[in-house]
Amino acid sequence: MTDSTGRKVRFLAGFALYFGVLWLLWDTPVVYPLKIFVVLLHEVSHAMVAVATGGSIQRIVLDPYQGGACYCPGGSAFLTLSAGYLGSLGWGAALTEAARAKRVPSKAVVGLIGGLVVALTALFVRSTFGVVFGIAFGIALTVASRRLSAGLNRTLLLTLGLTSSLYAILDIKSDVLDRPNLESDAHMLAQLTGVPTVAWGALWITVALAATFVLFRRAYRKA
Repeated sequence: MTDSTGRKVRFLAGFALYFGVLWLLWDTPVVYPLKIFVVLLHEVSHAMVAVATGGSIQRIVLDPYQGGACYCPGGSAFLTLSAGYLGSLGWGAALTEAARAKRVPSKAVVGLIGGLVVALTALFVRSTFGVVFGIAFGIALTVASRRLSAGLNRTLLLTLGLTSSLYAILDIKSDVLDRPNLESDAHMLAQLTGVPTVAWGALWITVALAATFVLFRRAYRKA
């Protein structure tokens, strides 16, 4: 077995192990903070697009049941509503790529994310649970960036990125395809455009699966 083949085998084994562990622990307290982090990314994505298209951010709320909302009037409603699920997928892809890039200083990136989570929480999150979670999670990332090795910080980045990508796909399926009458982003977009909720869900999950496949293929080729 060549070195290249060996690296690819180890890469596939590592991914299989990660997804196996994540699957087993998905509904446990171990993965719960990662899910809430992805919900925060979802709402922040709404806020960023709203501001970029001329709107503003009033507040972001998070609840302990993995729900959230972003109150961001103005801007393009179409783009803002589309930004949630696809935004968390985009964040996941960016974090995964940062973890795989050898020249990216993983400790600095984790520390930056921790600082941003604390800052965004202080500025915009206005629910008790959301404030407690955001401050605690941001501080935890900041401490990890200083106390853990570069290798462990890279693993942490990869875990955040992969979980965000996977959760975006599962969230679209659960909120849009399985429960089309739920007051989701796709449901509001359907009211705005006249295009059925399920059609938006099908489009978003197709984009999410395609992006995840491309991301996986890139990572495999670099292994």
